[in-house]
Amino acid sequence: MNQSQDSNVETAVLGGGCFWCTEGVLQSLRGVLEVTPGYSGGHVDNPSYEQVCGKDTGHIEVVRVRFDPSIIDFATLLKVFFATHDPTTVDRQGADVGPQYASAIFCQSEEQKAVARDVIAQVEAALDTRVVTKVLDAAPFWPAEAYHHDYYARNPQQGYCQFVIAPKMAKLRKDFAGMLA
Repeated sequence: MNQSQDSNVETAVLGGGCFWCTEGVLQSLRGVLEVTPGYSGGHVDNPSYEQVCGKDTGHIEVVRVRFDPSIIDFATLLKVFFATHDPTTVDRQGADVGPQYASAIFCQSEEQKAVARDVIAQVEAALDTRVVTKVLDAAPFWPAEAYHHDYYARNPQQGYCQFVIAPKMAKLRKDFAGMLA
């Protein structure tokens, strides 16, 4: 579905550490139509996972989220995003360390930028600490290789999925049960 074909669809591009985690969480939400893992923010066209992990392309692991704002608005999407990753650590999510794991919002409009800043202020007040999430302008999005798509859904018993993603999914089910698809 192309956004120009359906004015009821918006796009968000979010980096919350490993894209496997962010994808698994956000695709569970009612109103989210599609979540695609990929890379954004770098200076190399169509980078590979290996290039991004090499830490010199400038890319961040992200997900492109297509959602229906009449069901879930951008602010609510961001609240789930912030609740299911650590927005207070620079270039790190747990044991995943490097610039590709930065917490980032690639704003697709000035409205998204204003909403992002407002939600960040709310999160900082709730956590009583500084949020380091980067609020960036839209940048080219490069889809990740096919084996990264639906990773958690296809590999729930894999070690990383069990120890890193499963707890985030449990938190999602506990804190946002009414929002699940």
